[in-house]
Amino acid sequence: MIRYSDYLPLHYEKSQSGFSLEFSLEKLAYFTSALPLVGFLFCVIWSLVYNFEESTFTHCKVPNYLPSVSAAIGNYTLQRIVFTTAIVFHTGPRIIYLLAYQEYYREVVKRKSRYLVRVATFLNVVEILSLLGLTLVPSAVHYPIHEKCFVTFILTSEVYMVLTCWIYKKERQLPFNNLESRSFKLKVKCFALNIICFSIAGYCFLRHNKYCEPGVYTMFALFEYVVVITNILFHFTIVYDINGKMSSVLISRNCNVQFR
Repeated sequence: MIRYSDYLPLHYEKSQSGFSLEFSLEKLAYFTSALPLVGFLFCVIWSLVYNFEESTFTHCKVPNYLPSVSAAIGNYTLQRIVFTTAIVFHTGPRIIYLLAYQEYYREVVKRKSRYLVRVATFLNVVEILSLLGLTLVPSAVHYPIHEKCFVTFILTSEVYMVLTCWIYKKERQLPFNNLESRSFKLKVKCFALNIICFSIAGYCFLRHNKYCEPGVYTMFALFEYVVVITNILFHFTIVYDINGKMSSVLISRNCNVQFR
């Protein structure tokens, strides 16, 4: 089988069932993580440059220097289009991640602990769908739906991260290799920073609403950014997990998925 590994799509393969497409899992992971990260950073920077006054406005009119995540990605047409496109196109590969982790856990996790893997998979599916929901329905369009999707996203992502760290460390039947050890350490750091920054962001949000102090909403927005970035980095650790175990994914015309 011929592979052209300098490209994200490695090759097309003609079979009796039609064409199939093979991707490098590592390149797909970089691509999938880059989509929401670049989309998010674009929205924040564009809002600061071209919509600064509107995006940083607060209800009590105190000085604020950063837009919140929801303001940056959902309040303006261009930013909304960019971020929505990034999230929509990253959703399919995220599902492929789920399937790749199923293969990975089948090899490294104790058989008696497979039910935890199923719970983690369910949480991740809900996280992906709720992220898609809060992106497609911004707060300015329908706040109740956006709010429910946001709360669901936060809850499932936090529980998924801690459960993944537990499975990865406590439910293994094979010892860590060097890359898996690096992956675990990065997972723990991302989760710890994520939950700490989310807690601080929540405190700043409540304090701003109660006291309307200058700069507090800026701190809220800043810690929000860290929550977003650490979530992306946590999922990016798949590049360490699959290294040496799976190099590519083959998707056939009838949507069968195989890892090689």
